[in-house]
Amino acid sequence: MKTYFRPLVQHGPARPKDAVALAGQSLWFTHAEVLTRENPPQVVQVAEIPSDVLGVLTSPRAALSNLDMQRPHIMGILNATPDSFSDGGLHNSVERARSAAVDMVAHGATILDIGGESTRPGADFVPEDEEIARTRPLIEAIRAETDVLISIDTRKTSVAKAASAAGAGLINDVSGFTFDPGLAPFCAQLGAPVCVMHMNGDPDTMQDDPQYDDVLLDVYDFLEGQVTYLERLGLRRDQIVVDPGIGFGKSQDHNLALLRSLSLFHGLGCPILLGVSRKGFIGSIGQEPRKDSRAPGSIALALAGLSQGVQIIRVHDVAETAQALRLWAAVR
Repeated sequence: MKTYFRPLVQHGPARPKDAVALAGQSLWFTHAEVLTRENPPQVVQVAEIPSDVLGVLTSPRAALSNLDMQRPHIMGILNATPDSFSDGGLHNSVERARSAAVDMVAHGATILDIGGESTRPGADFVPEDEEIARTRPLIEAIRAETDVLISIDTRKTSVAKAASAAGAGLINDVSGFTFDPGLAPFCAQLGAPVCVMHMNGDPDTMQDDPQYDDVLLDVYDFLEGQVTYLERLGLRRDQIVVDPGIGFGKSQDHNLALLRSLSLFHGLGCPILLGVSRKGFIGSIGQEPRKDSRAPGSIALALAGLSQGVQIIRVHDVAETAQALRLWAAVR
């Protein structure tokens, strides 16, 4: 029987004597929720967590391409696509996209995620040469302006190669390295950090009645398997970011279940990325049909994720999120 331990995260300067730090952060925990597929959840004290598991949960995460993982980071979304669900068509020239990128960095983004293929529900496949034509000039233009860490959001080896040659330093694969068998070996050869995300199905079908035995544990097991696979290819665990893939082949209930229990994923020993910005269930619960008016709901979920120790939040509204994060940090 496989057992999972989810730290029950707390914060504040006054700590019980048995409190331990979460992943080297200022957050801490004294208890964990024990999860299995066979039995109801139960809560145990830190002393009852196996030492190897506790070591993974508490060990500081190494810097990711010189970014300190003991503090939160904002990843700004910049899609060079005509059909992305929120910002499609907004950055349809290199100059407009470059200007938006500079603005995001000025407002606090420490990572920029560049995409050339929409992964919204129902999105069509984009040929590799077209995806490269959309992203490579933009990456070159951004790299000429700033040394910010650039992420290429792609499922394809050829696109990743072109992007890395242009200056991208992180490969973000929404398929979790299941779409293109050549991409993971290329990343291992390159030695660059990667982000592995969970997605149930492909963008064109993923929201067609997604099903799980246990969404939290199923997503955890997938990410654990892919992290192990990437390690076997030669990537170090401290080069791997994990993303539970909110909204990618998940119903609203699935999304909420993952958001409630994000701290479980610290058990993988990797930085956690949370991408919820402007997603459909925010509009549904928050009663806001306009995608570009969902910053308040997006920020609420981002801060909820940070309260569980998430290290990277992927957002459209960088300035607004950075302002909220500064206030959140000051209060805490």
